[in-house]
Amino acid sequence: MTRLESFVRERLGGSLALAVAALLALGGGYLAAAQAAPKERVIKLTVKRFEYSKKEIELKKGQPVVIEITSLDVPHGFSVPDFHTRADVVLPGKVTRVKFTPDREGTFTYLCDIFCGTGHEQLEGRFIVRS
Repeated sequence: MTRLESFVRERLGGSLALAVAALLALGGGYLAAAQAAPKERVIKLTVKRFEYSKKEIELKKGQPVVIEITSLDVPHGFSVPDFHTRADVVLPGKVTRVKFTPDREGTFTYLCDIFCGTGHEQLEGRFIVRS
């Protein structure tokens, strides 16, 4: 029994002390869980015919990610099939945000999934996810 629990029991009585102790325990667990949540990582990425500004991006398993993608020329797509994540359209000069949390380690391809001209098939990059 903690000193706080002893104090509450002594001053307030048994059942009220148990209720207060339970609330403190639950609240403390909630605060610990909230503090343990990983911070979202924002990654800026540009795309143009037929390349991404970053060919490889390292990510941490379990850390939420926001990819901010901007096209420098024509409309493009953005898809990460292994994480069931995609942006409908990445427009020139506009920021498109894609959020996901990598839940496993490995190397995963991201690609343009809207035809953007000859060379479209080579427009891809890799996420490398580690613990």
